[in-house]
Amino acid sequence: MLITLRIEKDVIQHIKFKCMGCAVAIACSSVATEMVLGKPVEEALQISEKAVADALGGIPEYKMRCSNLAPEAIRKAIEDWKSRDSQHKERSP
Repeated sequence: MLITLRIEKDVIQHIKFKCMGCAVAIACSSVATEMVLGKPVEEALQISEKAVADALGGIPEYKMRCSNLAPEAIRKAIEDWKSRDSQHKERSP
């Protein structure tokens, strides 16, 4: 899964995903990105697999592993942004 985001003033302004997987994984990715759009990054980091599954009205237990893909990818994308943002700030006068 690939998450691309644009963050301005610590708020997620744009987010999109690319997911190759089952229908549940794709649905979870879609709803997770909708859940964090417009949210501060610190709030977006708190998104849980259960919240994603609940937003979909529940998913079968054997597919719960699919619900963790998007929140994990979102967290990694935010951490990458934080790393790049801090490097940029260090170089700025």
